[in-house]
Amino acid sequence: MLEAAAGAAYGAKPSTGIVAAPGTQSLIQWLPRLWPAQRVGVLGFTYGEHETCWQAAGADVTSVTELADLARLDIGVVVNPNNPDGRIVPPNQLAEIAGVLDRRGGRLIVDEAFMDVSGRQSSLVPCLPAAGAVVLRSFGKAYGLAGLRLGFAVARPEDCALLRSAMGPWPVSGPAIAIGRRALEDATWLAETIARLDVEAARLDRLLQSAGCGIAGGTRLFRLAELPGAEGLFERLCQAGILCRPFRSKSDWLRFGIPHSPEQWRRLEAALWRGLAGC
Repeated sequence: MLEAAAGAAYGAKPSTGIVAAPGTQSLIQWLPRLWPAQRVGVLGFTYGEHETCWQAAGADVTSVTELADLARLDIGVVVNPNNPDGRIVPPNQLAEIAGVLDRRGGRLIVDEAFMDVSGRQSSLVPCLPAAGAVVLRSFGKAYGLAGLRLGFAVARPEDCALLRSAMGPWPVSGPAIAIGRRALEDATWLAETIARLDVEAARLDRLLQSAGCGIAGGTRLFRLAELPGAEGLFERLCQAGILCRPFRSKSDWLRFGIPHSPEQWRRLEAALWRGLAGC
Protein backbone atom coordinates (compact mmCIF):
# COMPACT_ATOMS: atom_id res chain seq x y z
CA MET A 1 0.00 0.00 0.00
CA LEU A 2 2.93 2.37 0.60
CA GLU A 3 4.19 1.93 -2.95
CA ALA A 4 0.67 2.38 -4.33
CA ALA A 5 0.33 5.63 -2.37
CA ALA A 6 3.66 6.83 -3.75
CA GLY A 7 2.67 5.93 -7.31
CA ALA A 8 -0.57 7.87 -6.98
CA ALA A 9 1.17 10.89 -5.43
CA TYR A 10 3.81 10.97 -8.17
CA GLY A 11 1.40 10.46 -11.09
CA ALA A 12 2.72 7.04 -12.12
CA LYS A 13 0.81 4.95 -14.65
CA PRO A 14 -0.59 1.61 -13.44
CA SER A 15 1.94 -0.18 -15.66
CA THR A 16 4.89 1.55 -14.02
CA GLY A 17 6.96 -0.22 -11.38
CA ILE A 18 7.77 1.36 -8.02
CA VAL A 19 9.90 0.06 -5.20
CA ALA A 20 10.41 1.51 -1.71
CA ALA A 21 13.91 1.77 -0.28
CA PRO A 22 15.58 2.93 2.95
CA GLY A 23 16.35 6.37 1.52
CA THR A 24 17.40 7.60 -1.91
CA GLN A 25 21.08 7.35 -0.98
CA SER A 26 20.82 3.57 -0.73
CA LEU A 27 19.42 3.47 -4.27
CA ILE A 28 22.22 5.71 -5.55
CA GLN A 29 24.71 3.21 -4.15
CA TRP A 30 22.91 0.17 -5.60
CA LEU A 31 22.51 1.44 -9.18
CA PRO A 32 26.17 1.06 -10.27
CA ARG A 33 26.14 -2.56 -9.07
CA LEU A 34 23.00 -3.42 -11.01
CA TRP A 35 23.84 -1.59 -14.23
CA PRO A 36 27.65 -1.77 -14.57
CA ALA A 37 28.88 0.87 -17.00
CA GLN A 38 32.18 2.06 -18.41
CA ARG A 39 31.12 5.57 -19.40
CA VAL A 40 28.85 7.60 -17.14
CA GLY A 41 27.86 11.23 -17.60
CA VAL A 42 26.50 13.48 -14.85
CA LEU A 43 24.80 16.76 -15.77
CA GLY A 44 26.65 19.13 -13.45
CA PHE A 45 27.31 21.04 -11.23
CA THR A 46 25.24 18.86 -8.89
CA TYR A 47 24.95 16.50 -5.92
CA GLY A 48 28.31 14.78 -5.64
CA GLU A 49 27.26 11.31 -4.44
CA HIS A 50 26.25 10.20 -7.94
CA GLU A 51 29.76 10.72 -9.27
CA THR A 52 31.31 9.20 -6.16
CA CYS A 53 29.27 5.99 -6.31
CA TRP A 54 29.79 5.38 -10.04
CA GLN A 55 33.52 6.02 -9.72
CA ALA A 56 33.72 3.60 -6.80
CA ALA A 57 32.21 0.96 -9.08
CA GLY A 58 34.97 1.53 -11.63
CA ALA A 59 33.16 3.74 -14.14
CA ASP A 60 34.77 6.61 -16.00
CA VAL A 61 32.57 9.51 -14.89
CA THR A 62 32.34 12.75 -16.88
CA SER A 63 30.63 15.94 -15.75
CA VAL A 64 28.78 17.45 -18.73
CA THR A 65 27.14 20.84 -19.14
CA GLU A 66 24.75 19.94 -21.98
CA LEU A 67 21.97 17.37 -21.71
CA ALA A 68 22.62 16.12 -25.25
CA ASP A 69 26.13 15.01 -24.22
CA LEU A 70 24.60 12.23 -22.12
CA ALA A 71 23.27 10.49 -25.24
CA ARG A 72 26.73 9.24 -26.24
CA LEU A 73 27.45 7.52 -22.92
CA ASP A 74 26.31 4.30 -21.24
CA ILE A 75 24.57 5.85 -18.24
CA GLY A 76 23.34 9.42 -17.82
CA VAL A 77 22.54 11.08 -14.50
CA VAL A 78 20.39 14.18 -14.08
CA VAL A 79 19.33 15.74 -10.77
CA ASN A 80 16.00 17.42 -11.48
CA PRO A 81 15.34 19.93 -9.95
CA ASN A 82 19.06 20.36 -9.63
CA ASN A 83 20.80 20.67 -6.31
CA PRO A 84 21.90 23.39 -5.62
CA ASP A 85 20.71 25.80 -8.35
CA GLY A 86 17.20 24.43 -8.95
CA ARG A 87 17.65 23.96 -12.70
CA ILE A 88 14.77 21.96 -14.21
CA VAL A 89 15.10 19.96 -17.42
CA PRO A 90 11.70 19.46 -19.13
CA PRO A 91 10.51 15.84 -18.97
CA ASN A 92 10.10 15.54 -22.77
CA GLN A 93 13.82 16.28 -23.19
CA LEU A 94 14.70 13.72 -20.53
CA ALA A 95 12.49 11.10 -22.19
CA GLU A 96 14.25 11.66 -25.51
CA ILE A 97 17.70 11.09 -23.99
CA ALA A 98 16.41 8.09 -22.04
CA GLY A 99 15.15 6.53 -25.25
CA VAL A 100 18.55 6.88 -26.92
CA LEU A 101 20.31 5.28 -23.96
CA ASP A 102 17.71 2.52 -23.72
CA ARG A 103 18.27 1.43 -27.31
CA ARG A 104 21.90 0.77 -26.40
CA GLY A 105 21.07 -1.04 -23.17
CA GLY A 106 21.81 1.99 -20.98
CA ARG A 107 19.70 3.95 -18.53
CA LEU A 108 19.00 7.56 -17.63
CA ILE A 109 19.01 8.05 -13.86
CA VAL A 110 16.85 11.01 -12.86
CA ASP A 111 17.16 12.08 -9.23
CA GLU A 112 13.93 13.91 -8.35
CA ALA A 113 14.73 14.34 -4.67
CA PHE A 114 13.21 17.85 -4.58
CA MET A 115 10.36 17.26 -7.05
CA ASP A 116 7.57 16.99 -4.45
CA VAL A 117 7.48 20.77 -4.07
CA SER A 118 8.17 21.54 -7.73
CA GLY A 119 5.03 20.16 -9.36
CA ARG A 120 4.08 16.98 -11.20
CA GLN A 121 4.32 18.75 -14.57
CA SER A 122 8.12 18.80 -14.23
CA SER A 123 8.47 15.13 -13.31
CA LEU A 124 9.49 12.31 -15.63
CA VAL A 125 7.39 9.79 -13.68
CA PRO A 126 4.18 10.26 -15.74
CA CYS A 127 6.22 9.46 -18.89
CA LEU A 128 7.26 6.04 -17.60
CA PRO A 129 7.63 3.17 -18.29
CA ALA A 130 8.12 3.98 -22.00
CA ALA A 131 11.36 5.86 -21.33
CA GLY A 132 14.49 3.87 -20.43
CA ALA A 133 14.85 5.71 -17.16
CA VAL A 134 15.01 5.10 -13.42
CA VAL A 135 13.54 7.95 -11.39
CA LEU A 136 14.54 8.37 -7.75
CA ARG A 137 12.19 10.09 -5.32
CA SER A 138 13.08 11.19 -1.81
CA PHE A 139 10.45 11.30 0.93
CA GLY A 140 12.35 13.16 3.63
CA LYS A 141 12.97 16.45 1.77
CA ALA A 142 9.42 17.77 1.40
CA TYR A 143 8.07 16.14 4.53
CA GLY A 144 10.98 17.07 6.80
CA LEU A 145 11.53 13.47 7.89
CA ALA A 146 15.00 12.60 6.64
CA GLY A 147 15.64 10.34 9.64
CA LEU A 148 12.74 8.10 8.61
CA ARG A 149 14.96 6.79 5.77
CA LEU A 150 12.46 6.38 2.94
CA GLY A 151 12.79 6.79 -0.80
CA PHE A 152 11.50 5.25 -4.01
CA ALA A 153 12.65 4.12 -7.42
CA VAL A 154 10.14 4.44 -10.25
CA ALA A 155 10.89 2.57 -13.47
CA ARG A 156 9.89 -0.37 -15.63
CA PRO A 157 8.59 -3.28 -13.55
CA GLU A 158 11.57 -5.44 -14.51
CA ASP A 159 14.03 -2.77 -13.36
CA CYS A 160 12.17 -2.37 -10.08
CA ALA A 161 12.19 -6.14 -9.60
CA LEU A 162 15.98 -6.09 -9.95
CA LEU A 163 16.27 -3.39 -7.28
CA ARG A 164 13.82 -5.15 -4.99
CA SER A 165 15.78 -8.40 -5.20
CA ALA A 166 19.08 -6.62 -4.53
CA MET A 167 17.80 -4.90 -1.36
CA GLY A 168 16.37 -8.12 0.05
CA PRO A 169 13.34 -8.54 2.32
CA TRP A 170 12.14 -5.82 4.70
CA PRO A 171 14.35 -2.92 3.54
CA VAL A 172 11.89 -0.34 4.90
CA SER A 173 10.89 -0.15 8.56
CA GLY A 174 7.33 -0.50 9.80
CA PRO A 175 7.17 3.11 11.09
CA ALA A 176 8.43 4.38 7.72
CA ILE A 177 5.73 2.40 5.91
CA ALA A 178 2.94 3.73 8.11
CA ILE A 179 4.10 7.35 8.25
CA GLY A 180 5.08 7.47 4.59
CA ARG A 181 1.73 6.17 3.37
CA ARG A 182 -0.23 8.60 5.54
CA ALA A 183 1.83 11.56 4.38
CA LEU A 184 1.77 10.68 0.68
CA GLU A 185 -2.01 10.34 0.74
CA ASP A 186 -2.43 13.82 2.28
CA ALA A 187 -2.51 15.95 -0.88
CA THR A 188 -4.08 18.86 1.02
CA TRP A 189 -1.11 19.15 3.39
CA LEU A 190 1.35 19.16 0.47
CA ALA A 191 -0.60 21.84 -1.43
CA GLU A 192 -0.75 24.06 1.67
CA THR A 193 2.96 23.53 2.29
CA ILE A 194 3.85 24.49 -1.29
CA ALA A 195 1.77 27.66 -0.98
CA ARG A 196 3.51 28.57 2.28
CA LEU A 197 6.95 27.85 0.84
CA ASP A 198 6.23 30.10 -2.14
CA VAL A 199 5.79 33.01 0.24
CA GLU A 200 8.72 32.10 2.49
CA ALA A 201 11.15 31.46 -0.40
CA ALA A 202 10.35 34.88 -1.84
CA ARG A 203 10.84 36.41 1.60
CA LEU A 204 14.24 34.75 1.95
CA ASP A 205 15.27 36.01 -1.49
CA ARG A 206 14.41 39.56 -0.43
CA LEU A 207 16.33 39.18 2.83
CA LEU A 208 19.42 37.82 1.10
CA GLN A 209 19.28 40.52 -1.58
CA SER A 210 18.90 43.27 1.03
CA ALA A 211 22.08 41.91 2.64
CA GLY A 212 23.95 42.24 -0.67
CA CYS A 213 23.65 38.68 -1.97
CA GLY A 214 22.66 37.70 -5.46
CA ILE A 215 20.19 34.85 -5.97
CA ALA A 216 21.75 32.16 -8.16
CA GLY A 217 18.75 29.83 -8.05
CA GLY A 218 17.11 27.33 -5.76
CA THR A 219 13.83 25.51 -5.13
CA ARG A 220 10.96 26.08 -2.73
CA LEU A 221 13.01 24.24 -0.09
CA PHE A 222 16.29 26.14 -0.40
CA ARG A 223 17.79 29.25 -1.98
CA LEU A 224 21.24 29.62 -3.51
CA ALA A 225 22.99 32.89 -2.65
CA GLU A 226 26.04 34.26 -4.44
CA LEU A 227 28.46 36.82 -3.10
CA PRO A 228 32.21 37.46 -2.92
CA GLY A 229 33.60 36.41 0.44
CA ALA A 230 30.94 33.74 0.97
CA GLU A 231 33.42 31.58 2.89
CA GLY A 232 33.86 34.27 5.52
CA LEU A 233 30.11 34.75 5.84
CA PHE A 234 29.68 30.98 6.26
CA GLU A 235 32.10 30.97 9.19
CA ARG A 236 30.38 33.92 10.86
CA LEU A 237 26.95 32.35 10.46
CA CYS A 238 28.28 29.15 12.04
CA GLN A 239 29.51 31.17 14.99
CA ALA A 240 25.95 32.45 15.36
CA GLY A 241 24.60 28.90 15.36
CA ILE A 242 23.24 29.06 11.80
CA LEU A 243 24.37 26.43 9.33
CA CYS A 244 24.13 26.95 5.57
CA ARG A 245 25.82 24.94 2.83
CA PRO A 246 29.17 26.03 1.30
CA PHE A 247 30.66 24.53 -1.87
CA ARG A 248 34.35 23.80 -2.15
CA SER A 249 34.49 24.36 -5.92
CA LYS A 250 32.04 27.28 -5.87
CA SER A 251 33.51 29.59 -3.27
CA ASP A 252 30.99 32.39 -3.93
CA TRP A 253 27.95 30.19 -3.26
CA LEU A 254 26.00 29.45 -0.09
CA ARG A 255 22.79 27.40 0.05
CA PHE A 256 20.20 28.47 2.64
CA GLY A 257 17.28 26.45 3.93
CA ILE A 258 13.94 28.22 4.40
CA PRO A 259 13.37 29.55 7.95
CA HIS A 260 9.95 28.83 9.39
CA SER A 261 9.30 30.38 12.79
CA PRO A 262 9.47 34.12 13.54
CA GLU A 263 12.41 33.46 15.85
CA GLN A 264 14.33 31.70 13.05
CA TRP A 265 13.76 34.65 10.75
CA ARG A 266 14.96 37.12 13.40
CA ARG A 267 18.08 35.09 14.11
CA LEU A 268 18.98 34.77 10.43
CA GLU A 269 18.45 38.46 9.68
CA ALA A 270 20.56 39.55 12.65
CA ALA A 271 23.30 37.04 11.88
CA LEU A 272 23.41 38.02 8.20
CA TRP A 273 23.97 41.67 8.99
CA ARG A 274 26.58 40.92 11.65
CA GLY A 275 28.32 38.45 9.34
CA LEU A 276 28.43 40.79 6.38
CA ALA A 277 29.69 43.61 8.55
CA GLY A 278 32.67 41.43 9.41
CA CYS A 279 33.46 40.40 5.82
